[in-house]
Amino acid sequence: MTPDLARCVAEAYQVALPHRGQGRVADYIPALAKVDPNRFGFALALPDGTVHAAGDADIAFSIQSVSKVFTLALALRRVGSSLWDSVGREPSGSAFNSIVQLESEQGIPRNPLINAGAIATTDRLIDGRAGDAVIDEILDFIRARAGDDGVDIDRDVAASESETGARNRSLGYFMQAFDNLRHPVEAVTGVYFRQCAIAMSCRQLAKAGLFLAMEGRDPLTGEQLIDPHRARRINAIMMLCGHYDNSGEFAFRVGLPGKSGVGGGILCIAPGQGSIAVWSPGLNEAGTSLVGALALEHFAYAAGWSVFD
Repeated sequence: MTPDLARCVAEAYQVALPHRGQGRVADYIPALAKVDPNRFGFALALPDGTVHAAGDADIAFSIQSVSKVFTLALALRRVGSSLWDSVGREPSGSAFNSIVQLESEQGIPRNPLINAGAIATTDRLIDGRAGDAVIDEILDFIRARAGDDGVDIDRDVAASESETGARNRSLGYFMQAFDNLRHPVEAVTGVYFRQCAIAMSCRQLAKAGLFLAMEGRDPLTGEQLIDPHRARRINAIMMLCGHYDNSGEFAFRVGLPGKSGVGGGILCIAPGQGSIAVWSPGLNEAGTSLVGALALEHFAYAAGWSVFD
C-alpha cells in the first residue's frame, strides 16, 4: 500500500513539535547563537516536483555542514577517485573538529563529512582556481538543483565563521604539515567558511538533494549530474558518517542516509523515493538537530522508507 506522504509529513511534524526549543543552539559561532531555537521546518521533495512541507519550511537558515554533501559531489565530478588519496571513507567516532585523530593518522581525515575531511575535499575542488570561482560553482550547482537563484551566502555568518575559525585553520595546517593540502590554508578555509554559510530553506534544500535520491540524475531535467555509482557512494558515506559520533544512533533510529549541520538542518536521502530536509536549531550533544532527528525518525517509520525495511 502506497503511503500518504503528505499525511506522513504532517504527522512527523506534529510528533516532534512538542520538543521544539529543546537542545542547544550552536553558540560558538556568534551569528548562529542569535537564531530563534523555536524554529522548526520540514520539507519532502519528490521526483515529480511535488513538495510537501510543514512549519517554517520556507525560512532560510545556515546549512553549515550540510554543504559538505554538495562539495563532495562536485569534487568527485572534478577529480574523480583521486579524491580518496586525500581523505578516507571510514566513520570517525570522534568529534567533528577533532585534531588529535588527524595528527595520529598522518594528516589523512577519516571521511569527507568531518571538518578536516571537508577542508581536504574543498582543497581538491579548488584545483588551482581562485576561491571566488569555486564558490560561484558551488552556488550555481545548488541554485540549479533548488530551482531558485535566490540561494546565497549569509555574509554575517560567513564573517562569524572566519572570525572564530582558528580550529578549522589548525586542521588545515596539520594537513599541510603532512603534505595533504595543495593550496594555501587561508585560500582553502576561505572557501570552506563561505560554503558553510550558504543559507537555504527546507524546501530549497530538499529539492537540491533530490539528485542523490535518483542515482545522480536531476529528475526534473534528466541531466546526469554525477555518475550513478558516485551518488550511491555519497549516500553510503552519509549513512556511515553524516552525523559524526552520532551516526550510528541516527542510522539505528531513522535508517536513511543523512547529513546534519550545526545550524540545525538535516538533509536526508531516501534512495529512489525522495529527499527530506528538516530544520530546528536546538542540537543534541553530537551537533545534530534534536527535533529534526525526532521528526525524521517518525517520518521514516510512517512512510516505510528506512533502507532497512
